[in-house]
Amino acid sequence: MVGPDVVVPVAFFATVIVLVLGVPLVRARIRGHDRSSSPMLSDAQTAARLERIEAAVESIALEVERISEAQRFATKLLAERSDASVRSGGQP
Repeated sequence: MVGPDVVVPVAFFATVIVLVLGVPLVRARIRGHDRSSSPMLSDAQTAARLERIEAAVESIALEVERISEAQRFATKLLAERSDASVRSGGQP
């Protein structure tokens, strides 16, 4: 019969061996599953996707420029309005 002072070290080393061998095997299996499930895009599909992204970024840049122009215009109007109010003595 095996005493309790032998069971703990044997269980520890068995656990370490299972982890050392099991973790890499599980990782490899998960990677293999991820690679097989994700579709690979062809060069033509990738190029088309990049063109769509580029067009979207350009349209966003144009809209941001329009917003900044509107903000500059509104700021200019408010500044002129404030100057006119100061010159007229504070009456709106």
